Parts: sequence; structure tokens; C-alpha cells
Amino acid sequence: MRAWLVEEPGKPEAMKLGELDTPTPGPHEVLVDIRAIGINRADVIQRMGGYPPPKGFDPRCPGLEYAGEVAAVGERVHTRKVGDAVMGLIGGAAYAEQLVTHERDTLTIPQHYDWAQAAAMPEAFLTAYRALFLEGNLAPGQWALVRGATSGVGQAGLQLIHALGSRSIATSRSQPRLDDLDKRFKAMGFDYGYDLGLLDGDAGVAEQVQDATGGAHVILDFVGGPVLKDNMAALRDEGRQVQVGVIGGAKTDINMGTLLRRRLSLIGMTMRSLPIERKIMLAQQFNDRLLPLFEAGKLKPVLDQTFTFEQAVEAHRTMEGGEHTGKLVLVRE
Repeated sequence: MRAWLVEEPGKPEAMKLGELDTPTPGPHEVLVDIRAIGINRADVIQRMGGYPPPKGFDPRCPGLEYAGEVAAVGERVHTRKVGDAVMGLIGGAAYAEQLVTHERDTLTIPQHYDWAQAAAMPEAFLTAYRALFLEGNLAPGQWALVRGATSGVGQAGLQLIHALGSRSIATSRSQPRLDDLDKRFKAMGFDYGYDLGLLDGDAGVAEQVQDATGGAHVILDFVGGPVLKDNMAALRDEGRQVQVGVIGGAKTDINMGTLLRRRLSLIGMTMRSLPIERKIMLAQQFNDRLLPLFEAGKLKPVLDQTFTFEQAVEAHRTMEGGEHTGKLVLVRE
């Protein structure tokens, strides 16, 4: 089968179309013919040599997010059959024509969604749901600060907060991008995507959050070290920050006295390195809790641009350009 391979880390041109052996499903696995592939920042970092996949995945082939059709099933598979439309997250090697994965680690594609829309869904919504509602324990009526709201996970988080009855504060480093986010949500049919929009910076958000809301119950943060102090000040007592990225830098000083005195929680999480048991749990929660919201139109993937499977290099250039406001997806004709 064809697959995009990186023999030597480097620029987008380091990816070359090559050949891999077609995988064979194990007893509890399914073979998926891939129809669309979501492009993620992790793919770019892996291509540059900075984010190797977990053991068991070919380190030359990037790709975490897929949508496709079940082509074959293992002898003990009982929840999927040939022809099922599925999507999901995988540890690596999704930039290929086929992959194998555990049957219960697959997500059901909502009715009336095409392959590209499906491939734009798993990473953003699973990450945001886990961070906000499983790790952060966000409850209806509570406030969540999404610091970096124009990212794919950030936009998914805003939708989930609204759909599940909580209230959101969105931040962006750029007022035009915040305004564009507001227009995007209105165009998607939502009355609002967030309850409060704030212009982001290295500091200053905390005072605005405290004045407007009395403090956030949960913070979903992508920025990292430079904003930790401000985030801690933006939380109300016993508030929780869930860290899903460090695009602004990983290192900072932390006042442990503040953490203890105000009973704050700082939680780190990743998706790629989760053991299969946790991945299956998340997949089943998606199918049980979020699938109905997509089918009811209360959640929608944010798709910016599609490329053909053969245009992976161009898609990576677009990702690195940083001008897109939604998901970039490769589609196999």
C-alpha cells in the first residue's frame, strides 16, 4: 500500500510517497481503508524529528486521525463488520491507504457526514471533551476559560461547553481572529460560540475574568509557561487548569504556596501515549455521549480546506503557514 514516509526529518519536502506492507488485523482488530486523514500539529513535529510515535507504529509514517471503511475484521471482532464507516485516533501511520486498529477504538461516523468532515472530528473533540469534562470536571453553569480558542481543539471546546450547558471565555492573541471566530460560529448556526471574548497576552486576562465571572472553574490551556501565573490568578478557589499544549514555552516558575492555599489543580494530559484501555474508554464515551450531539447539529467539525492524498506536502506547508482557522484534511479519491 502507498504511504507517506519520512526517512530523514526536515521540511515538508522530507515526506515522500513510498510503499508499506498492507497490515493484517489481529483477532480483535479491524482493517480500515482510509478515505480521509486529519492533519495535526503533531504530524508536523514528528516530520521534523521531535515527536516519535508510541512503540509498535512505523516511526517513518506520520498521522493520528483518520476516517474510512472497514475492509476486513479479525476472527473475534463482534462490534464492527465489513463496510462500516468509522473514524478515530491512532498512535501513528495514518498517512497511508490502510491501517489496523482495535474494533472498540473506532468511532461511529455521524449520519450524513462525509469522509472529510469525519476526519476533522476525532482529535479536536475527543481532546477537548476529555480535558474539560473528564479531567476538568466542568459542570453545567460553570465557567471555562479556553486560552487559545482559535485552535482546532479550542473551537471544539467552545462548542462542547455551549452544548453541555456550561459557559465559556474565549481568548485570542488577535482581535481580528477573535472576531472571525465569532462570525464562524454564527455561520455554523450557533447563537453564540462563547459568552465572553478577551484579547490575549502574556498577562492581564486574570483581572478581566475575575471581574466578569468571579473566576473560572476550569481552564483549558494551550500556551504553557508564559501564562501560568495569570491563569492561576484567573481561577476561582479549587479551580482546575488542564494543560494540553505548550506552544508558548514549557518552562516557568510556579508559586506552590498559591497552589496549596487556594487548593488549585494543575493537570497535564496527552492523547497519543494513552494505553489502549483508556483509548477504548474514550471511544465508547464519544459514541455514547457526543455522537448524538453531532447528529442533532449541536456539534459540528470545523473544516477549513481539503487536499488530495497526493498533496500531503502542500497540506503541511499550509499547516506551517498558520493562516487556516479550521481543520486541514487529506482526501483519498
